Amino acid sequence: MRALVTGGSGFVGRWLRAHLEEMGDEVLTPGEELDVTDPGTVERVLNGACPDAVYHLAGLAHVGRSWEEPVAFFETNAVGTLHVLDAARRSRPIPRVLVVSSAEVYGAVQPSQLPLVEEAPLRPVSPYALSKAAAEMVGLQAHLGWGVPVIRARPFNHLGPGQSPTFAVPALAGRIVEAQRTGSGVLRAGNLSARRDFTDVRDVVRAYRLLVERGEPGAVYNVCSGRDVSMESVVKDLMAISGSDFGMELDPDLTRPVDVPALRGDASRLEAATGWVPTVPLEESLRAVLESIRDSS
Repeated sequence: MRALVTGGSGFVGRWLRAHLEEMGDEVLTPGEELDVTDPGTVERVLNGACPDAVYHLAGLAHVGRSWEEPVAFFETNAVGTLHVLDAARRSRPIPRVLVVSSAEVYGAVQPSQLPLVEEAPLRPVSPYALSKAAAEMVGLQAHLGWGVPVIRARPFNHLGPGQSPTFAVPALAGRIVEAQRTGSGVLRAGNLSARRDFTDVRDVVRAYRLLVERGEPGAVYNVCSGRDVSMESVVKDLMAISGSDFGMELDPDLTRPVDVPALRGDASRLEAATGWVPTVPLEESLRAVLESIRDSS
């Protein structure tokens, strides 16, 4: 399979490209990171590549920063997706396209609504979530109106080696490493009561390839572990793995204007369509994140 990955130099993109190559796919490289906000460049790249599949990962992903740059997030994530799908419909052959959304589109939900299934209403809270919900609708329209075989994925939180320290788990791991280095007895953190459904990036990219192979065009699929844990327990696990024990201090600068209290998904639809199940335990993921940060320090 000839595969084009937008956002291929990002955290998930690097893991996805490696997985595709391992599976024997031909991974097409545009030469430099594709600017999805430039429709002419997007069309030129797709026409030149003639891919069988497009994995659309490119976008802005930091939920906290989206509050400061809502227009940039919408233009990149929603309008950028429109540019990719508009180019895909003109490409020959028309490729299968995986549009990667986010579980953030579900918004703030009540515990009684968990686990979340794909039919749950979309109630985006952050500008990031809004941009992803809009990108999903762009994908649905491209399938229904243009006949592009679009599959939408809603990944819940994922983690692994190489993730940017702007995200919660590598940021916490980095502070633990730094606190050990300096001998500090305090670990600063944001809201630790939030509960999240974590999946290792290596399992996530397996799901993406399986969806391109076996997913139903027009459908949307949760990618998740089906288990939610509190950020406080994540911190405690990281400290246990690192052999440290720090006091925790709330830092208001690390909190968001609005935070979703709990997310837990149901991946039954994905499993039924592809046979996918997550295989990497959370403890192994946390250990890998901590070791990668130590190695890069």
